[in-house]
Amino acid sequence: MLIKSSLQLIGNTPLIELNNIHQGAGKIYGKAEFIQPGGSVKDRAALHIINDAYDSGALKKGQCVVEMTSGNMGAGLAVVCNMRGNPFIAVMSEGNSVARVRMLEGFGAKVGLVPQVDGSPGQVTGKDIAAATNEAIAIASGNGGFYVDQFNNPSSISAHYRGTGPEIWQDLNGKLSAFVAAAGSGGTFNGTSKYLKEKNTNVFCAAVEPDGARVLAGYPITNPKHIMQGIGYGIKLPHWDSTLVDQYLCVDNDEAVHYRQLLAQKEGLYVGYSAAANVCAAVKLIESGKLGDNPTVATILCDTGLKY
Repeated sequence: MLIKSSLQLIGNTPLIELNNIHQGAGKIYGKAEFIQPGGSVKDRAALHIINDAYDSGALKKGQCVVEMTSGNMGAGLAVVCNMRGNPFIAVMSEGNSVARVRMLEGFGAKVGLVPQVDGSPGQVTGKDIAAATNEAIAIASGNGGFYVDQFNNPSSISAHYRGTGPEIWQDLNGKLSAFVAAAGSGGTFNGTSKYLKEKNTNVFCAAVEPDGARVLAGYPITNPKHIMQGIGYGIKLPHWDSTLVDQYLCVDNDEAVHYRQLLAQKEGLYVGYSAAANVCAAVKLIESGKLGDNPTVATILCDTGLKY
């Protein structure tokens, strides 16, 4: 197959049956978002946001693009901005992994690191994100840049409504019992769930949060310092649609570590902690019996483990 641009590698990712991790009744399929050029599910939103910004006139060729990121959206934006001719500045909390910084710099992005407020290395909190966000806004304003604002940008949701949802539905020929996804900015869960429920209102949609940072489920924050970078910041999400959620599931640090090892050793898939949390939650949901005797569950393998 010949392609004209790396941007054509974004989207249309395969579903992989995880039959070694789950060998009981029912099937779990993981959508291989980590194979995209930026290494994560955020490539979809990055492409959609930049294309929409060009279409609306909010962004022009050569204009600087700025975003606060934990690393995944930054990598996706770096890929897209490289191809569209826009310099990119990524603003990150110092708590995010060094591997993510190196990847962004490898793509040619300028990376600004912001000191942590109350987190620690590898454990980024909502307050850390707020500090990085304020810095990103200031940089965009001072440089006449386009501020992406992924948490508030509706294109983050429509990317999955138009892409991820239809792809899952088509690949499974509509034979889907449930969709399970962790919430970072909320775009993947909201957009995909909205599409799937429009196709079949009986599709069970479960949102995943780290144990101790379950604010979407209505619990107080007891452990903002978890290892699942990119999700569970312990903040209310501006576009979160709770009407799409049939159940909130939680995964703790030990479970995320365990399932990350299982995915690598039993499925040959070296992915990150949020992907591991998704698969762990999918197993829990099937084992709960809520989906019946032989359910089909789709989830998201969010990013490559090489960023950690």
